[in-house]
Amino acid sequence: MLNDKNLSHHGRQIYLQKKIRTITILFITIAAIIASIFIIFRVKNGVNNEKQELLRIWNEGNYEKAYEISKNALYKNPVDYNLLIIHGFSAYQLGISQINRQNMLLYIDESIFSLRKALLHKEAAGDGRIFYVLGKAYGYKGVEYSDLAVKYLEIAGRIYDAKDIPEYLGLAYAASGDYRNSVASFSRAFSSDKPPSDNLLLSIARSYIAMEEYNMAAGYLKRCIEMSPDSKSVVIARFLLAEIFRLTGDYNSAEEQYLRILNDSGENAEVHYQLGELYNLKGDTTRARAEWRLAYRQDPAHARTRARLNI
Repeated sequence: MLNDKNLSHHGRQIYLQKKIRTITILFITIAAIIASIFIIFRVKNGVNNEKQELLRIWNEGNYEKAYEISKNALYKNPVDYNLLIIHGFSAYQLGISQINRQNMLLYIDESIFSLRKALLHKEAAGDGRIFYVLGKAYGYKGVEYSDLAVKYLEIAGRIYDAKDIPEYLGLAYAASGDYRNSVASFSRAFSSDKPPSDNLLLSIARSYIAMEEYNMAAGYLKRCIEMSPDSKSVVIARFLLAEIFRLTGDYNSAEEQYLRILNDSGENAEVHYQLGELYNLKGDTTRARAEWRLAYRQDPAHARTRARLNI
């Protein structure tokens, strides 16, 4: 490097100007970097605050607000992992609360779309919550999606601890026609610290009926009748039990179940129709037609009764 003393006066001025310019540029660059870091920090901090607020709203159970906020936020950040999860979860919760099936499916489809996008992130592989909600969501879509319900619930069962997974998995297996695995999953749903639900007992019985294992099915139905405080569940159990007795040729026991329904729950067109069918099987056409007329009186729109009476 040249020494300043060896420079002419004009050369020293040029050299000093260059030096000052270099130092100025350096200071401007450093200032810009510091400003950028500060802005990035503020933006990230703001985003984090928004996500924390969204998480708070979700934890409070305000699913409708969480749904709206996450939906708007996804317009700006369409692949944000946390936003996709909260939006998918809140859409699912809103979906299952709908009375109208069409409205329910709109939310369920949105939930599935959001959670399937979240699966594209590598951290999703170990997040059992996503597979758990996806499996249940596909279960609500109907029988034709039961294979996907099974797929995601099986994954969830390996990496996520939710007590109702075996029950939902059992329903998914049953919907897909895999009754053996259905019964196996339902059996895992039994807990020693609380009695099984009516739905669980009825679901197991239906799977055994589908496999024509009537003795096993009858056992679960009788247990439901004995334990359930819900009259509707008892009626369903008695209907299924009467069907088993009819299929196995025990017409008297089937008749007893139908008469118990009428005695406990009052007049019922379907019960009278089934009694007519039962008496017809026994060859008593007079009593059969009498029961069909009672069914018609209870419900003039009952299609199978009208067909029997040629109305």
